[in-house]
Amino acid sequence: MDSRAAEVEELAHAAAAGDATALHALLTVLRPDMLRICARFLPNREDAEDACQDALLALTRSIGGFEGRSSFRTWLYRLTANRARSTYQRLRGRFLAESGGVPLPDRPDPRRTSVVAGTRLDLLDALERLRPDLAEAVVLRDLLDLSYSDIAALVAVPEGTVRSRIHHGRSQLRLRLAPPGETGCAAG
Repeated sequence: MDSRAAEVEELAHAAAAGDATALHALLTVLRPDMLRICARFLPNREDAEDACQDALLALTRSIGGFEGRSSFRTWLYRLTANRARSTYQRLRGRFLAESGGVPLPDRPDPRRTSVVAGTRLDLLDALERLRPDLAEAVVLRDLLDLSYSDIAALVAVPEGTVRSRIHHGRSQLRLRLAPPGETGCAAG
């Protein structure tokens, strides 16, 4: 563990024990990392910043529940990813309410949306259609780059179950993200 990671772990344990100074220092140190995580999910910087603020608030409220079953960094990734996904759901719900219930287009309009943003929106929509346990495993592995063992510790299931969930989640995502007319089952 490098010195920065050790410092974060130490601050997290002190904050979990009720040290307000440690919590403030922890929030200051983690904000840039949390913003980067949120930006992986949300294509608009302001939306990513909103999600980051939500994640910081959630961290403040729930740090006392950090039990140390996994590394703090792993716990933080899960919390931040969940807040980013919740922000996306809230924004999507607001859009649907303001648009009079007109659904979002199946594919973002490339003239109005960057390719990267469109891909992220497609991915978020596809993740929303997965079973929560599959979506969580895929997000933790493929978007947040956690190891299988870290994911297993975080969600309290055997590593084999994590691997199975990731496999099934990826398979379902490939089907949902395949262009119209393709089955998504190409060799590769």
